[in-house]
Amino acid sequence: MPALVSSPFALSQRAMALYAAVTAVSFSATSSAPTPLYHVYQQTMGLSPLAVTIVFASYAFAMLAAFLTVARLSDYVGRRPMILAALALNAVALVLFIGAGSAAGLILARVVQGIATGIAMTTLGATILDTDRKNGALYNSVTAFIGLMLGSLTAGVLVAWAPLPQQLIYLVLLVVTVAEAALLFAAPETTAGRAGAFKALIPHVSVPAAAVPVVIKLLPLNIAGWALGGFYLSLMPTLVTVATGIVSPFVGAAVVSALMLTAAIVVFAFRGLTPARVLTIAMSGLGLGIAVTLVGVALQSAAVMIGGTVIAGIGFGSAYAGNLRTLLPLAGEHERAGLLAAYFVESYLAFAVPAIIAGLLAPMLGLIATTYLYGGVLIGFVALSFLATRAPRPARAMEI
Repeated sequence: MPALVSSPFALSQRAMALYAAVTAVSFSATSSAPTPLYHVYQQTMGLSPLAVTIVFASYAFAMLAAFLTVARLSDYVGRRPMILAALALNAVALVLFIGAGSAAGLILARVVQGIATGIAMTTLGATILDTDRKNGALYNSVTAFIGLMLGSLTAGVLVAWAPLPQQLIYLVLLVVTVAEAALLFAAPETTAGRAGAFKALIPHVSVPAAAVPVVIKLLPLNIAGWALGGFYLSLMPTLVTVATGIVSPFVGAAVVSALMLTAAIVVFAFRGLTPARVLTIAMSGLGLGIAVTLVGVALQSAAVMIGGTVIAGIGFGSAYAGNLRTLLPLAGEHERAGLLAAYFVESYLAFAVPAIIAGLLAPMLGLIATTYLYGGVLIGFVALSFLATRAPRPARAMEI
């Protein structure tokens, strides 16, 4: 573990780990805060479902670009400068959200937010590992889900019952961001850095030979999990309103939050299970959960939709944890960065592209029919996962 480069007024190692974890949660919360507002934006700005999904996907593409370039700079220039850069960009994004009056304004805000979050996730994740080797991996697994849950649920409450429904959540998060930036001045540096920062900006994606067959087998499950998350964070609040007639933004936010909260609990609860067992639970949970959610849509029942979402959340969290726990041991230390880059390229494309396709189809087929089609395709990917993981495995491939 690197020694903390600190001053007499610096946070302790434990406090720094807590600061990094809480800040990581706040970034994820910021990224999901617009979700309950998408239906409001549709009504006030006249946005189509396609426009909503493009606004959502612009964030994913921007974050992917950051993952492949600037997100790795903290290993070279230090954690504190990159955390500060991420917080500054996040503040700019929140100001843009507060003043946004069109799809173009929302897209710009989401792009800036995506870059900020991409930098923050890698830098804060590394900071957590720098300061807490024992629990760092677990914290990194749950902070995103906790933040996504808190952001969507808090936004749903404020949009439903507080003044300034299109601005207040961003004002609250802006205050949090400024406070985190101020506290950063008491944060110690946790890495000494090294030369080669410009080389780190060159995207590097590679899959070790030993991991290739496993990556292929896990591909359908990974697509299903991330595509489900993309649909929930873009179109689910609107679907709740269309399917059930409930117009309260809080209910749509609660459905989204149920997915994220369940995923966070699952990552923690299943940490002692083998990766193979976790992946089996992931496939079962995703398939059954999506099916029950579609039944809830057909019955026009928010309660059934939430029940299906909780089951799907078990699969969502298990898929995320199981994939990483299966893949990372197949890469040497010098190969992990390239493998993670490849994993996130695959994952964020699955996060964004299917949601855009759903937004394109919704005006032609209707959102309900599009949801049935989308869910059916994801169940098909889960079925492919069952078949793939039961196919003959090469001797050197990890059991999945």
